Amino acid sequence: MAGGVASCAVWSDLDRPPLRVASLRRGLLAPNGDYAALDVVAETGSTNTDLTTAARGGAADRTVLVAEHQSAGRGRATRTWQSPPRAGLSLSVLLRPAGVASNRLGWLPLVAGVALADAVRAVAEVDAVLKWPNDLLVGPRRRKCAGILAEVVGGDAGPAVVVGIGLNVTVTEEELPSDAGATSLAIEDAACIDRDTLLRAVLRELSTVERRWRAHGGDPEASGLREAYRSRSGTLGQRVRIELPGGAALAGEAVDVDADGRLVVRADDGTEHAVSAGDVVHVRPDTPPSA
Repeated sequence: MAGGVASCAVWSDLDRPPLRVASLRRGLLAPNGDYAALDVVAETGSTNTDLTTAARGGAADRTVLVAEHQSAGRGRATRTWQSPPRAGLSLSVLLRPAGVASNRLGWLPLVAGVALADAVRAVAEVDAVLKWPNDLLVGPRRRKCAGILAEVVGGDAGPAVVVGIGLNVTVTEEELPSDAGATSLAIEDAACIDRDTLLRAVLRELSTVERRWRAHGGDPEASGLREAYRSRSGTLGQRVRIELPGGAALAGEAVDVDADGRLVVRADDGTEHAVSAGDVVHVRPDTPPSA
């Protein structure tokens, strides 16, 4: 990770301090960092919704919005993302990748996934892999610790993408939905659960990975993104079942991520199918990964 791993204080689940906004701005905003603006709000419905509105109003490339609590956090396919106040990171980043063709914008959730996995591995020191297309799985049981939601926004200022990230940091077992199969960094005995340190790491890593991808015009091969995603994938090599709209399903082995970011599944009859993020409701191994 660029800049190395910062030292951090470990806070108990009962002492969830607010983010230190002034310090974050000093470290992350230009000229010391790569971001144009960073705001932290006590509560909002959805940071993605708020930043989408700001994008249509002309907000700058690399604008960041963080909420200490989201009352209506959104995931893919109308799912919700819930976390107690100050128990995690709920943030959205506005990106305006000039020079990147619209058909390559679908790689941005995977850009964010690579950055998130690397930041969590480096700072929290837990095993972290990516479940295609947008979940971070951590720990020996590979339970979900974070989700990513990217939304394309039109407007007079040109195409933009809002990338939302929700990361469970100090959420307890009792605070998690009983059927979610989720976890948090604290539950997984992470080396660091300081949210300021984690937020800095995530945003710096996102900047590094996205800048490299943008510099190559969004080309996943030339930028190294496709190989980086493959090497961090916890889905490739697994037997998966993909539930498709309309009740159909596809079962087989996940064998690749193609040049368009689609998951390639080899069905039991040997045929290969490339599945786009827009078609997939849920991907899960038929059997849990071994500890």
